[in-house]
Order: sequence, then C-alpha cells, then structure tokens
Amino acid sequence: MKNLIRSMTPCFLLSWYHFILAFLGAVIYGFPARKLKVIGITGTNGKSTVVHLITQVLEEAGYSAAAVSSIEFRIKDKVWENDLKMTMPGRFKLQRFLRQAVQSNCQYVVLEVTSEGIRQHRHQFIGFNSAVLTNLTKEHLESHHGFDNYKKAKAKLFQSLKSKGKIIVNLDDAYAEYFLQFSAEEKRTYSIDKDGFQNLRAILISYNQDKISFKVQDKQFNLNLLGKFNVYNALAAIAVGITERISLDEIKMALEKIKGIPGRLEIVIKEPYTVIVDYAHTPDALEKVYQAVKEISQGPPNGVASKIIGVFGAAGGGRDKWKRPEFGRIAEQYLDQIIITNEDPYNEDPQVIIDQIAQGIKNKQVEKIIDRRKAIHQALRSAQAGDIVIITGKGSEPWMCVANDQKIPWDDRQIVKEEFGKLEE
Repeated sequence: MKNLIRSMTPCFLLSWYHFILAFLGAVIYGFPARKLKVIGITGTNGKSTVVHLITQVLEEAGYSAAAVSSIEFRIKDKVWENDLKMTMPGRFKLQRFLRQAVQSNCQYVVLEVTSEGIRQHRHQFIGFNSAVLTNLTKEHLESHHGFDNYKKAKAKLFQSLKSKGKIIVNLDDAYAEYFLQFSAEEKRTYSIDKDGFQNLRAILISYNQDKISFKVQDKQFNLNLLGKFNVYNALAAIAVGITERISLDEIKMALEKIKGIPGRLEIVIKEPYTVIVDYAHTPDALEKVYQAVKEISQGPPNGVASKIIGVFGAAGGGRDKWKRPEFGRIAEQYLDQIIITNEDPYNEDPQVIIDQIAQGIKNKQVEKIIDRRKAIHQALRSAQAGDIVIITGKGSEPWMCVANDQKIPWDDRQIVKEEFGKLEE
C-alpha cells in the first residue's frame, strides 16, 4: 500500500513532504549540526571505508568524532552496527544522532551521504564543513531517471557547504572538474595518475597479499588494506586530514593502525584457502574488487596462480536491472569458477535475477544456486589449497531483504564460518 501511494503521488509533493520532515527533525532536535564540524562523503563506491579512515585520523589527532556509514554508527568509543538496511538514516534518526554527538561533546561528525538520502532531503539543515567525492559511476539510474540526475543529486552535497567550506575530490575521476566548480574556501584533490594544484598524489605503489604501500610527499604509508581502490580511499582520508591541519605523521600513524574494514575485502578464512567477503554491488566496484583479488592470487615463484571462485548475485526490487548482465560479463573476465546466487531479491523472483546476470556470461560454465547458504557451501567445498573464494554483494550487512518487506537475519561472514565448520566435521 505504501509503495502504491508513493507511486501515485506527484514528485514535487513527495519532495516537499521529505523537505518538511527534514525541517521538523532539525527543529525538534535543536539544529545540532550547528555545534559540530560535519564532513560529508559521497560518491558511488568507497564511502563507508573513507568514513572509517577519516574518523580514525581525527581521533588519532586528539579530536572527538562521531560517524555514520552503511557499516556502523559511532560516537567516540561507542560503536554499534547499522542494521537499518539504509546507509543514510531518515531525517529524525539522523538529527537525533547529531544531537547525541553534541551531548557527547563530539567536535566532528563524518557522514556518508547518499544520492537517495539527498533526494529525500536528509542532508538539509546540517551545513557541511567539508564535502568529499570518492568517484562517480552508474548507479540508481531508475530511481533518479538517468545518470545526469544522479550526478546532480550528488552535487547537492557540495551546494550545501557552509561559507568557509572545503571540497576534496578524486582528480582521477572523470567528473572531478564538475564537482570542483562549486564554491568553497579551500579545494584539494588527490590522485594516482594525474598532477594538479593542491593535489596529493600517491607514488611508488605496491601490493601484496595483506598490504598496500605507497608514498605521499615524503612519507611512506604501509596499510593493512588490499587493492588499488583502497589507495584512493586512503588518499581521500589523507586529504581531509591535511585540510583539517593534521600533520602527515599523525595521519600516517592513524591509517597504519587500521587492521581492515568490516565487510570490505575482509578475509574471513586464511587456510587452507582464502575466503574474502566484500560489499561490492556496482559493476565498477565489482571489477575493482576482482582486480584486487587477481593481484593477490598470483601463486608461488613457479608461476602457478590460484583459482578464483566467485559467489555473487544482484539486488531485486527493480534496482538497476541494467547492471545484472554487466555483473556476469565482469565475472566471466576474472573468475575461474562462477556461482550466481540470491542477494536481496525484495519482491522479485530470485531465479529471474540470476538468469539476467547469467545473460552476460558467454563462454564459461555457470552454477546457479538460489539458496545463498548452499552457494557459499558449494564454493567452499570446491576450493582447493591456495585458492581464493570471493563472496560479494552484502559484505557485513546483517539482513537479507525478501518479499513482503521481510528481513531475514544474515551475515556472509558468519555463514562462511558455519559452512566451513561443516566441511571439517
């Protein structure tokens, strides 16, 4: 019924409805963001990781920080799981969180800002001190009615900056110049490939099975993260730290203490083979994750590479149907064994989603297993010593969303451990 009413309501009325809720939330909780420095992170991929990294940098520098991401809520040392199945909380929940941060004497809030949240005015009445763009690729095209509207939604974060706001942008992204056009007191970029004014560039990058290393200015960074995309995520955090006048030494110390990000290229099993869980749910993210796995899959000196077994699906509910065959195409390019399974079907037929993904696979065999637990078990049972199993789409999410607005408790990482235990019995 709720979806029916929403579909019959004119867009401008829905927009006003969301705007009024945002205003009421700010009024009820006393416009708490006015007493905080708010750093907003937007982009298609990497937002949660960047929120986590920036929060650690701020805390290392002695600041009290709160944070909201698709992974967790954090107020100083208190951390609890984001189990909303919603990255950016609704207006009242978000404003209440901001007031809790003020009451806890936090100085900063680092906030993951989504295009869907912006479309529903959840970013209103906050006033951002800094806006960060990680990257921009195709996502939410149906709900935004095209990529250009998606891009414009992201841009509204940058238009929400305070008068002395700061902009931090990934210079290697194709849309960097678009986001750099907005007014700000300070603008800074970061990159791997390009040079520019006020740009932080990572050089001498190297990857191995459990670390990435690179140099920024005169500092060598050795981080317990994987993949080229995490170099970009770290650069975003470094750039924010510098704009907040934190020394490079303190930034380096903070980032090198981090042992990993929950559900983001998280290694769940190390022996006799490696099992990795990741949140990747866009084609760009999936390809970058597979590239990172490929980098660490190269075998011993005799040149024998590990087999890569992938388990993945795609969200239902009409979400970005265009990307389903793209997932299949990317999987065929990188995986040695392909298992397509259920993800978050919502009200769609899981088998239809799986079949649409498989349409992108032309020359490799595919296993279609609707039951995600059984799919994971099959991957683990198929793996040999030295292989890598990569399970994508859900990361550390605690729910699977199925028909009739039901949420089933779920955690890929826990399922992996349970099914691995069964193999050893």
